[in-house]
Amino acid sequence: MVTGGTRGIGAAITDRFRAAGDTVLAPGRADCDVTSEEAVAAYFAAVGPVDVLVNNAGISSSAPVTRTSLADWRAQFEVNATGAFLCTRAVLDGMRARDSGRIVTVASTASHVGYRYTAGYTASKHAAVGFMRAVAAELAGTGVTANAVCPAFVRTDMTATSVERIVSRSGRSTSEAEAALAAASPLGRLLEPSEVAFAVSFLAAPEAAAINGQTLVLDGGGIQS
Repeated sequence: MVTGGTRGIGAAITDRFRAAGDTVLAPGRADCDVTSEEAVAAYFAAVGPVDVLVNNAGISSSAPVTRTSLADWRAQFEVNATGAFLCTRAVLDGMRARDSGRIVTVASTASHVGYRYTAGYTASKHAAVGFMRAVAAELAGTGVTANAVCPAFVRTDMTATSVERIVSRSGRSTSEAEAALAAASPLGRLLEPSEVAFAVSFLAAPEAAAINGQTLVLDGGGIQS
């Protein structure tokens, strides 16, 4: 199960698992609104047992703290943190009963450090990783694990929107704005969605049973997790 699996990172994750022969459900918001307790409960009840849950659904907005609306703040927490909570809760009993399962949350380098103009996004991603670690503590010693991947900027529609914001506010060209985002990590480039998909598949593998409660940072070495 890959939430937000219809485009960007989610689509790349979905493609990777399907290429390996797995049956993958990749609900978008129209299929399962991860912010709705009722929608999540109904969707997962209809689906049945889930072996791997990838909490990928996410949103972002950008503004200085003083211009961040409460609505934007709440929206990012609802999708990025509460969504991960509701979906994880929906699969947890079944995974524990089978003593087998993988939960991987797609977070961000913003779950480790603070970036200007991203208060809601940064705080919500910190919350998502904190939740993952709490779940992992409850799962310790079982056949179920919970981990997170934390990429730097990835070449997706969400990043393209960030580039557009920089262009509109700074007067930079598109290439200059993209270069500014790429320079935020030692890689000096944007990640490709397939690179994040690889990291997710690694943590979801049976051989990753000893990895629990960890964050796998994808930024070329800038953050030591």
